[in-house]
Amino acid sequence: MRAKQAAERDRARKGMLAGDEKYYPVRDRGPARKFARDWVDSRRLPSQYFLPFSLLILLATWIPWPVGTRELILFWVMMTGWPVMMVGVLFTSVYVSWKVKKEAAAKFPGESMKGVGFYAAMRALQIRKLRFPPPQLLPGGKPVPPKK
Repeated sequence: MRAKQAAERDRARKGMLAGDEKYYPVRDRGPARKFARDWVDSRRLPSQYFLPFSLLILLATWIPWPVGTRELILFWVMMTGWPVMMVGVLFTSVYVSWKVKKEAAAKFPGESMKGVGFYAAMRALQIRKLRFPPPQLLPGGKPVPPKK
């Protein structure tokens, strides 16, 4: 029984990674969600750099800078860089949510748009390599080349 369950989980994992929608969780299914994923994945958005930028800020606070330099760096990073990035993420999230919802509603008139904008905005916040389901498009809209 355990071997059967392990084989089923392995088949489902491979199906998800290959892009087979029947293996996706319910939150990722449907043509509107696929459209939202492809729309976000085909663009470079400022919000996808939020987590790496936050990590850089964290690392900058741990480095033992010389006394005068430390305060200057922390002031500019914390008082300028961080708020600018937060405002950028906020505006990008609102824009992505609005734009994807509007375009998906026009493309799929009978489909439910409940949560599609939020889904797209949350996907745009994730680091590209860590997105699940994996991106099917490269930035610019070209298909992802198959892995060898």
